[in-house]
Amino acid sequence: MVLMVLLNALDGFDVLSSAFAAPGITAEWNIERAALGIVLSAELVGMGFGSVLLGGAADKFGRKNTMLVCLVFMAGGMWMAGHATGVTPMVIFRFITGIGIGGMLAATNAVTAESTNTAWRKTAIAAYVAGYPLGAIIGGVAASEWLLPQYGWRAIFDFGAIVTAALIPVVWLLVPETAAYHAAKGNLAGVNRTLAAYGKTPLTGLPVAATGTAKPKVTDILSNPRLRPVTLLLAFGYMFHTITFYYILKFAVQIVSDYPPGYPPPVAATVLTWANVGGFLGSLTFGFVMGKLGIRWPTALMLLIGSVAVASFGLGRDSIGAWQWATILTGFFTNAAISGYYAAFARGFPAYARATGTGFVLGIGRLGAAGSPIIAGALFSALGNDELFTVSCIMALGSIASLILFLKLPEREGDELVADPGDGSHDPVTAPAGETVR
Repeated sequence: MVLMVLLNALDGFDVLSSAFAAPGITAEWNIERAALGIVLSAELVGMGFGSVLLGGAADKFGRKNTMLVCLVFMAGGMWMAGHATGVTPMVIFRFITGIGIGGMLAATNAVTAESTNTAWRKTAIAAYVAGYPLGAIIGGVAASEWLLPQYGWRAIFDFGAIVTAALIPVVWLLVPETAAYHAAKGNLAGVNRTLAAYGKTPLTGLPVAATGTAKPKVTDILSNPRLRPVTLLLAFGYMFHTITFYYILKFAVQIVSDYPPGYPPPVAATVLTWANVGGFLGSLTFGFVMGKLGIRWPTALMLLIGSVAVASFGLGRDSIGAWQWATILTGFFTNAAISGYYAAFARGFPAYARATGTGFVLGIGRLGAAGSPIIAGALFSALGNDELFTVSCIMALGSIASLILFLKLPEREGDELVADPGDGSHDPVTAPAGETVR
């Protein structure tokens, strides 16, 4: 779990590195906000591809192998971005980085869900999600206090590349493949290797699916009539929320830097650090809330309050301290809602297709994430940079749409959904991949 939190923290820093570097990129290359929006969205587009392609690979080739491949993509993309000479190569290198990040998110979310028990799973997933803003906090402090003042914006990408590469041998040596993955493949020896790594008693055999029961496929997320609605509701609900979520994460630094009286890039970058402090606290707090009250209504409330916080961000502030408080609040509520969605991913898909389902949902969600800075940049270009409140209100509507879709989700486990014969009974023998429905 500690390693999964660290890997998610790495993702958080890698994704937001371009936001920390945005004022420096704008100044050096003399580009407008619309062009900057394309740069800021490049890794998010890559994350969409990576989530779908490498999320499926995690179900086929294993979570650990997929994580190692993703780290290679991330380290290489970050290093090349630090040495880019223009907008086009920067977009390409950030896209490559995004492929690795997208696959990593799908794999690590599956590992977190499959390495924790039922009683602690929601809390563990919330702690895992908190790693994302934690990485951005650490990265933000490093960027504003050390990298930007002393070395410039390129050092942010170099720093990320070095840390990413350093984690490759750590994952190789310390992360076991999950028992759920081995069980889905019918690999008893693999299951027992994982159990031994956890200090657990080995099994003498795996439960067998009922005779004549069709073997489940990872494509069930769209072909199975019980999983398809869950998949689509999660995918498009998450997509709409990321439109709102990434508006603050990607444009806050540039907005504060430009807002009268104007703040130098190292000072403006502090608002993103504080946004992620709020996100970190929101994720941790919300994990305990979900453990007590469930996922559905608490997440819906976070989506509603988060949309209001983002709209109020557009009112502007007269001091850097006020801007920091505004981003703390938006970060707290919008990231708490992200925790609710990740818990819903783990609950909504059966183990044999968990990484595929999560990867697909994240992939669709990245359409919103990638589109967010592009939409915001286009709105600023069309309405003018002075129309901050109007733009913020429009961008906040994504979380409202997400709220409507989230409330339509069924409150049942994915394994239970696919095992239910449809007549109201539950036959534990028919659970996929030898899993018993409880």
